[in-house]
Amino acid sequence: MGVKRHSFITVGACALVLALALTTCVRAPAQKTDAQPQAQVHTTLVGSFHNADLGNGWGVTESLELSYARRFTVDSYEGGYRLLCLADGSRYLVVPEGMPVPQGIANDIVVLQQPVGDIYLAASDTMCLFGALGALDAITVSGLERDDWSIASARQAMDEGAIVYGGKYRAPDYELLISRGVRLAVENTMINHTPEVREKLIELGIPVLTELSSYEEEPLARAEWIKLYGVLLGKEAEAAEAFQRQVDQASEVAEEPTGKTVVFFYFNSNGAAVVRRPGDYVTKMIAQAGGTYAFDTLEAAQAGSSSMTLQMETFYATAKDADVIIYNTSIDNGVTSLDDLLAKNELMNDFKAVQTGDVWVTDQDMYQQMLEAGTIISDMHHAFLGQDEGLTFLRRLA
Repeated sequence: MGVKRHSFITVGACALVLALALTTCVRAPAQKTDAQPQAQVHTTLVGSFHNADLGNGWGVTESLELSYARRFTVDSYEGGYRLLCLADGSRYLVVPEGMPVPQGIANDIVVLQQPVGDIYLAASDTMCLFGALGALDAITVSGLERDDWSIASARQAMDEGAIVYGGKYRAPDYELLISRGVRLAVENTMINHTPEVREKLIELGIPVLTELSSYEEEPLARAEWIKLYGVLLGKEAEAAEAFQRQVDQASEVAEEPTGKTVVFFYFNSNGAAVVRRPGDYVTKMIAQAGGTYAFDTLEAAQAGSSSMTLQMETFYATAKDADVIIYNTSIDNGVTSLDDLLAKNELMNDFKAVQTGDVWVTDQDMYQQMLEAGTIISDMHHAFLGQDEGLTFLRRLA
C-alpha cells in the first residue's frame, strides 16, 4: 500500500514521536533525551534532511511514499522499527511495543517506545488528526484551555478530565506535566521562540517533537501529516483512508474554473483589512477551488508571515469589484450577519459581492481542522458557484 521496497525515500515520508518516559513513569525504554539536539526550523526539502543511517549498520527495508508532504520521511527496518526524520533535522526511532531498543544507534536519534501516549499537545492544529484516528486518549495535557477549542471532542475530553490544561507552549506547568506522566511534547514552531522551555522539557525527560506541517506549501500536504501520526499511533490504515477522503473531495472540483475573483480577509481592531499573503495555503485552496485570488499581484509579505495588513484605500481599490468575499471569522468572530460586516466599514456597501449577496464567512474552527483541506476546497468551489447546500466550513451572510 503505497510502499516502495528496498529503497531510500525520494519524495518524503514521515516523522514523529513518542515516549521517553519520565523518571516517574512505569514504562522506561532506553532513552536519549539528554542527547536531543536543539532543533532549528528549516524549510528545506527531503533531500536536505533525510538521513536513514541509524549508525548501527541496519538497512532500510521500506520507505513510505507521500503524495504531497515534503517535510517528513519514514523509513522502516526489520522488526517493525521506524525512523522518522523531520525537516528541522530531528530524528525519532519508533520502537514497536515489546521490542528492545537497538544498540549502537546515533546519538542524535530520540527513541520513542510504542504504544504512544501521555502527550502534552501544544500544537493545537494537530488535535483534529488525533480525533480522526480515534486517538484522543493518547493526549493527556493540552496547551489550550477548554474554551479555546472549537473541536467538540476536545472540549468533551477536557470536561471529563481525560485531558487537562497544562499551560501554553511558552509557559507549561512542569509540575503538572510530571504528575500526569507526560512522555512527549508535540509543539508547533512557536517553541523555537522560547528555547529555554524546550531545553527544560528535555531536561525533565520529556522529548520534544516540533510539528512542521505549517511549512508545507500545499494544503493537502498539511493534511497528509495524518500519516505520520498513523505510524506513531499504530493506525496507518485509518490514516491513509482519512487522507484519501480529502484527496477525493479536492479531486472532484480539480481546479475547475469558476471565473470568480475572491477576497479572503478580516478587519483588525484598527479597522485595517488583513488579507492572506499571495501563494500561502489559503490562497492555494482558493485556486484549487477554481477561484482567482484578488490580491495575487501584491508584493510578498515579510518572510514567514501568512498575512498582509492593508489600509482601507488599498484594500478598496482591489477588492471592490471582486465576485466573492470570504470573511475570516476564525480570527474575528464578531461578524454573524451582513449588517455586522457593514457596521465595520460603510464602504463595504460599494462592494460588488455585497450587492450580489456573495459574501461568506468561515466556520470558527476552520483553522483547527488541518485534515479537512479537501472539504474546505470543495466548500469554496460550491460557494464560488453560489451553492449553499451541504457546506461544512462556509456560510453565506444574510
